[in-house]
Amino acid sequence: MPDSGRIVPRVTEPPVQVAQRLRARERVVVHVDTLAARWVGALALLIATSWLTVLMIRAHHHHTHWHADSRVAWSLTILAAVALIARGIFLGRPVTAAHAIAAAIAVLAGFAAHLLAFDVTGDVLVAMSGLLLMWPMTARPEPAQLARVWALVEATRGDPVAPFAMQTLKSYFFSADGTAAIAYRTRLGYAVVSGDPIGDELRFEELVGDFVGMCHTHGWRVVVLGCSERRLGLWRDPAVIGRTLRPVPIGRDVVIDVPSFDMVGRKFRNLRQAVQRTHNFGISTEIVAEQGLDDRRQAELTDVLLSSAKGARTERGFSMILDGALTGRYPGVLLIIARDKAGRVQGFHRYAVAGGGTDVTLDIPWRRRGAPNGIDERLSVDMIQAMKQLGTQRLSLAFAAFPEIFNDKQRGALSTFFYTAIHLGDSLIALESLYRYLRKFHALGDRRYVLLPLSQVLPLLVVLLSLEFVPRRRQLPPTASAST
Repeated sequence: MPDSGRIVPRVTEPPVQVAQRLRARERVVVHVDTLAARWVGALALLIATSWLTVLMIRAHHHHTHWHADSRVAWSLTILAAVALIARGIFLGRPVTAAHAIAAAIAVLAGFAAHLLAFDVTGDVLVAMSGLLLMWPMTARPEPAQLARVWALVEATRGDPVAPFAMQTLKSYFFSADGTAAIAYRTRLGYAVVSGDPIGDELRFEELVGDFVGMCHTHGWRVVVLGCSERRLGLWRDPAVIGRTLRPVPIGRDVVIDVPSFDMVGRKFRNLRQAVQRTHNFGISTEIVAEQGLDDRRQAELTDVLLSSAKGARTERGFSMILDGALTGRYPGVLLIIARDKAGRVQGFHRYAVAGGGTDVTLDIPWRRRGAPNGIDERLSVDMIQAMKQLGTQRLSLAFAAFPEIFNDKQRGALSTFFYTAIHLGDSLIALESLYRYLRKFHALGDRRYVLLPLSQVLPLLVVLLSLEFVPRRRQLPPTASAST
C-alpha cells in the first residue's frame, strides 16, 4: 500500500493577530450555569409577566384598547426580551463579548427607531436583543489539528467511519493525554458528534464524560449522528449525559471481510455480470495515492469530477464523508482509477485508510457521464482484491441508509410514507439506487444510530439535515482552478 499516510499535510494557520481578535470576541463575560443565575432568570420573567398582567387589567378597567396602549406594547417587548434571556439561562448558554456587543447594538437601534417613530421596528429590535445576548456559542473548525487526528485514525481499527473525522469543518475534543478524540460540529445550540470516538478505546468512557461536561459549560445539547451498535453504551447513562438520548436506527454499514471475499455462488451472479461487462468493454484499473498525484493524473481526474452527473462544483455531507477531493489535503487516501481501452479515465473511487492499513473505507465514487455500466462494481471488486494482497482486513463500501424500507416488498402505510419521503431527496442522494448497488455484495453489517432526545426531534431534523445537505463550494485542485 502506498505510504501516503506519512506525508504531513500543509496547513495554513491564521495570523496571530486575527486569532487574538477572535479569542477576544469569544471571551465569556457572564457564566450563567449556576443556580443563582437560574433563580434570577425565573424571577425576572415572573416580574415582567406580572407587570404586563397588571397593565392589561388596568387598560381593561379604563376601557382602553390594549393594542393602542404604548405601555402595554412596551411591556410586551420587555417580556419577550426577558423570556429569551431566561430561556438562554436555563439552557446554560454563557454570554460572550460578541453577544453582549450585538445585544447592545440592537437595543440602541431599537431606541433610535422609536425616536424616528418606527415603533414596531424598535420593539422588534429590543425584543431581539434578548435572543442575541443568549445566542449559542459556536465551535470553530480546527483543520490545524489534522496531524493529531490522523494519528488517532491510524490507531483506530474496526470503525468504517473513523477516517471521516478528518473532515476540515469539524472541531475536536481530545482526551487529557491526547490518545482519543471526539469529532463534532455545533449548530443552533447543539453539539453534533460525528460517529464514534477515535483512538484508544480504553479512554472513550472518560472522554465522553469530559466532552459532555465541556458541552454543558458552553450551553450545548449533545446529539450523536452515526453511532455504532458497539458504542451505544457510551451515551446511554443519563447521569453522565444529563438527559436520556434515544437511539434511532438510520442504516447499516456495508463492510467486506477482505480475506474471505470471493464472488463464487449464485448470490454473486449480478455482481459477476456487472464486472464482466467492464472487462468486455476493455476497462483496466490502477491504484494511486491521492497525495502522490502528478499533474497529468490530477487533470484527468478533475475532468471526470467536473463532468460527473452532480456535485461537481459543490460538496455536501458531515458525518460519513471527507471533502477536498483531489487536493491532496488528507493523508491515507487512495484512488482507484478506471480507464477504457483508449486510456481515457471513465471513473474513480476515493478510499480512506485507517488502523494502519487494516481498514479501508470508500469516500465518494465518481464516474463520467455515459461511462459503461458496471464501472462502480468493477472498481470496488478490484480494490478489494488489491487490499487483500496488502493485508487489509475490512473494506467498507458505503453506508446503506434505511435498507429495511427498500427491502420491504409489502409496505404498509407508514413504510410507504417513509419510502415516498426518501425519494423526495433523490436530487441530493439516490438512496435506493445506492442500496441496489450495495446489496450485490451481501455484506450488510452493524446498524448505526442517531442518538437524540425525542422531545427535540423537529429542531434536530433541521440541524441534522442542514449539516448533511446544505451545499458548500467545492475547493478544486490548483491545476483545475487555474484552467477554469
